[in-house]
Amino acid sequence: MPFQCRRLEFAKSDARSLLFLLQYLIDNYSELQLVTIGSFVLHEFVFFSFGLPYLFMEIAGLRKYKIQNKVNTYAAQVKCLVRLLFYHTCVNLPLMGASYPIFKYMGFTSKLPLPSWKTVVFQILSYFILEDFIFYWGHRVLHTKWLYKHVHCVHHEYATPFGLTSEYAHPAEILFLGFATIFGPAITGPHLFTLWLWISLRVLETIEAHCGYDFPWSPSKFLPLYGGAEFHDYHHRLLYTKSGNYSSTFTYMDWIFGTDIGYRKLKALKEMGDEIPEPVVAIDEHLTNGKCENDQSKQSLLCD
Repeated sequence: MPFQCRRLEFAKSDARSLLFLLQYLIDNYSELQLVTIGSFVLHEFVFFSFGLPYLFMEIAGLRKYKIQNKVNTYAAQVKCLVRLLFYHTCVNLPLMGASYPIFKYMGFTSKLPLPSWKTVVFQILSYFILEDFIFYWGHRVLHTKWLYKHVHCVHHEYATPFGLTSEYAHPAEILFLGFATIFGPAITGPHLFTLWLWISLRVLETIEAHCGYDFPWSPSKFLPLYGGAEFHDYHHRLLYTKSGNYSSTFTYMDWIFGTDIGYRKLKALKEMGDEIPEPVVAIDEHLTNGKCENDQSKQSLLCD
């Protein structure tokens, strides 16, 4: 059998397995259970399956392709992991349950057949664009002085991010991130398959943006307008309230509103072989090792 024919057969077999699994879940669980518990289990599986390897790479001391030379302490890594488990259970899970009535009102369904691939692609792309737009403006607001000091600084405890830090944040910020993520599905009422695909892709994207590594195969190398790890790592290194690079996925919002000027200047200097300006390197000394700095003098430096 030719290789292409075998690939086609494997693809058909995978599709049949997927449909069988979905049918089993639909027959044995309610839509509320699938949207709440099912989405939560899927989220945890994707998040830790994709996020933990970056933590292990940092622990193992893998330096090649690492954006920053610094590493987080063992205590900071454990703190991130423990708090994530708490936040996911106490914030993310209830949010998923609260979203179901809205999804259902807007036409959500879990019944087969699956929507066409064109519908799925259009909705997923729309969700990314909507989420990025909402996240950009919300993120800029979080970098105002008061909100940064009392809410967003929790996320910036990790000036040297690794994959799992992508969802390490103040509970209020987690709710905002959840709103940005579910807004697209909430206004379209998607199929269960589309919802789960969106959750998976969004989790993969945010982990990659916080992974701390700029690999030759990183999505930003071949996807136009995609930010990625290098783009967002700059945001974490520069801890002022006006650090720039506020978008979650794409780069065009920052380009349009001029909030990536510092990043582009720094990138130009690096391409010319010049040394990185000292403030960019030194600012992350004020928030390291998983501590949200409360010292007034340091806090004023971060927030002024």
